[in-house]
Amino acid sequence: MRSIIFASSLTLFSAFAAYAEPKVGFDRFVVQAAHRAGPIAAGIWSPIGRATYVGQVGGNAVFEHVEAYIGAALPNEKMPLIVVSHGSGSSIDGTAWLAAGLAERGALVLVLNHPGTTTGDSSPRQTVRLSERAEDLSAALDHVLNDPYFSKHIDTNRITALGFSLGGSTVLGLAGLRLDSDAYRNYCDKFGESAQDCLFLMRGGVDFDNLPFEFSADMADARFTSFVAVDPGFTYAAIPESAAAIQNPVQLVTLGDSFPWFATDLRAEGSGLVGMLPNTEHAVIPNAFHYSFLPICTENAAQLLIEEGEDPICDNPDGWDRLTAHNASIQAIAQFLKL
Repeated sequence: MRSIIFASSLTLFSAFAAYAEPKVGFDRFVVQAAHRAGPIAAGIWSPIGRATYVGQVGGNAVFEHVEAYIGAALPNEKMPLIVVSHGSGSSIDGTAWLAAGLAERGALVLVLNHPGTTTGDSSPRQTVRLSERAEDLSAALDHVLNDPYFSKHIDTNRITALGFSLGGSTVLGLAGLRLDSDAYRNYCDKFGESAQDCLFLMRGGVDFDNLPFEFSADMADARFTSFVAVDPGFTYAAIPESAAAIQNPVQLVTLGDSFPWFATDLRAEGSGLVGMLPNTEHAVIPNAFHYSFLPICTENAAQLLIEEGEDPICDNPDGWDRLTAHNASIQAIAQFLKL
């Protein structure tokens, strides 16, 4: 296991970057999945083969948008594919900054919404049905591999599953990590509402004595060749034997070097997942915390969230900069994936 601290002394984007032409393309589509009642919203970010017209992806009263050439032609080459699983309550739009940054470095980045845990539709009881989220990613991968246009541009020897928070839990399942329902119940019995994940599930009436089969199911998909899990949850329930059997490379990314969220602490002092995986790199992003992985906030977002009684997801500690944390995260992931 390698442990790396990625300093945030990266060159910041120019103040004029918002006025520059986009460097990436974006295309939306839907994925049909047998395990879902309806189609899954999806899209793919890419390097540009030929520009089209500029459009905005994401963007609302809280978060800033990302610009891209909509439906741009892909370069005439095979590229690594990264399939992204968003965190609880997020969406395609919430991962736009990350996907665009990785596409700039030469990857195709497949994004999708997870029904039941996406923006405006995020249920605690759906949150523990992890295998359904994993099936979403597998179905999205099926879609692009069977698409006559996208498939010819994909290097099938370099397919990565990347996830943040609940998405990190999802991609670790795709890698082969199994979870123990009893261990998770004991964890929540011990820490109760002081653990962020347990508190969210308790608010939804989740029965920890009867977690669904989908929580601990086998979710492995052998088509993925590497995995990136950023602040993953549920790792206190990890079955060590299943972690030890994962041979493909795994990058664990921790947001913060001084006080990581209790629920996402992977160190020996926490869940200990870092020490369980035989082929892993642990990247630490300093001057960051869990919310640092969310999009850049608009100027009035913090006050708007206070007025609406929402969580302070746009409050950054004094002296910290979310854009710097974004750049450091993209740098760490791109280095691991050799982009």
